[in-house]
Amino acid sequence: MPLVRIDAMGTAGERLDALGRAVHDALVETLGFPPDDRFQILTGHDGTHSTLRYDDYLGVHRDDGIVYVALTMRAGRHPEQKKALYRRIAELAHEYAGTEPRNVFITLTENAPIDWSLGNGEAQYATA
Repeated sequence: MPLVRIDAMGTAGERLDALGRAVHDALVETLGFPPDDRFQILTGHDGTHSTLRYDDYLGVHRDDGIVYVALTMRAGRHPEQKKALYRRIAELAHEYAGTEPRNVFITLTENAPIDWSLGNGEAQYATA
């Protein structure tokens, strides 16, 4: 069960939705998550009331098309699976939302089963 947070500059609802679909489809395709396992926080920033900062770190030129994708999920994926996920997110973000792959910045944080409560105040994964 991943928790996905997407932050993007100058983004209307349609683009945010497309980015959310891109990340979800990549998770389903590359890591085998169930299609109904979608928990996302989608936030657009207007550059005035809220904004995103970036530079050209590691020689990657970013611009106002920047999209930050923060994934939190249980530990256990191999490095090759993670690489495939990052690649597929960038491909689908370009296909679905027109976001240049160079503007897709992804972080993945892993944790343990006890770190999740999926409702009802229970630790479902800890007892499964």
